[in-house]
Amino acid sequence: MVVNVPKIKTYIDSLDEKLYGGIPVNNIVLVSGEAGTMKSTLVFYALYQNAIKSNINSVYITLEQGRDSLLQHMGEIGLEYSDVKDKVSIIDLAMIRRNLENMGQQTWIQIFKMYAQNLKESLGYKILAIDSLNVLELIAEFQNLRNELFHFFEWLRSLDCTVFIISEIHATGSKYGTDGEEFLADGLLHLMMENVDGINIQRRIRIVKMRSSNHSPHYYSLIFENGKFDLVRAINE
Repeated sequence: MVVNVPKIKTYIDSLDEKLYGGIPVNNIVLVSGEAGTMKSTLVFYALYQNAIKSNINSVYITLEQGRDSLLQHMGEIGLEYSDVKDKVSIIDLAMIRRNLENMGQQTWIQIFKMYAQNLKESLGYKILAIDSLNVLELIAEFQNLRNELFHFFEWLRSLDCTVFIISEIHATGSKYGTDGEEFLADGLLHLMMENVDGINIQRRIRIVKMRSSNHSPHYYSLIFENGKFDLVRAINE
């Protein structure tokens, strides 16, 4: 029996088509890749398009790039925050740190969770983006990374929303993550830079896994033109 699972569209039409409608609702999706592969842009694009086309509230927590810098970059590529400011809330690390002195003995991760939970109650967001997992792990100072990540992912599931977590990897490091995050997540989108002929570089994307969704296993060229993403089958030249 085929079960119809509710989906959140990325509004990258060719990606949603390969996912048979989009990301299954309430999945935790790791968006993993090297620097320059447009991970943050892809995630922000999904939040931006869902605000405009589906009237969905979302929160983007940036722990690495400042809020103003993020908005400037997105505006330069045609994703104007003024179009979605009532639907997409952006919180950066500086905003969280300003409140640390008044939080007593609470750990940083407890304060992070408090922010996310309070925003869930006040805004009712359906999509949460965290940029990036690498920085969160660093400043949280986890003592037992695997165990604490497991509990963190379980807490994310309790928020009853679809979650995108950005993870930067190095070309010489682990293929998808740093310590098993790909096994904790429900979905994994891997972005990479591919040298196709010794001179030209292509951005590529692969749906490595997506629970509750049939999908293609292939890499596709990831193209961003005129404010829109598209995917085409990657063929080495």
